[in-house]
Amino acid sequence: MKLIIWVLFSHWVADFVCQSDWMAKNKSSSNEALLIHTGTYGLVISSMTLNPMFGLVNALLHTIVDYFTSRASSKLCKVGKIHWFFVVIGFDQFIHVSCLLLTLR
Repeated sequence: MKLIIWVLFSHWVADFVCQSDWMAKNKSSSNEALLIHTGTYGLVISSMTLNPMFGLVNALLHTIVDYFTSRASSKLCKVGKIHWFFVVIGFDQFIHVSCLLLTLR
């Protein structure tokens, strides 16, 4: 249980604390911003869990998930569909947590 809590905390640090405004604003339209975000994410997850392979696998999965969810949430926000924007953000987090738990040893 402690490991799961640590992995979830690591995810929060990697996905939110270490994501700059530039990454957050641009990852939906720029693959460079997306890859910098997910590369940073992988490095943080790797260092906090002391497991480089876990970090690499989850950085790749994070890239795939964010590619789609960031584009969808950005479009929803632009047209003022705030409820559906948060539905996508919540689903994004559900997928990320599922990936982390399914790849955890």
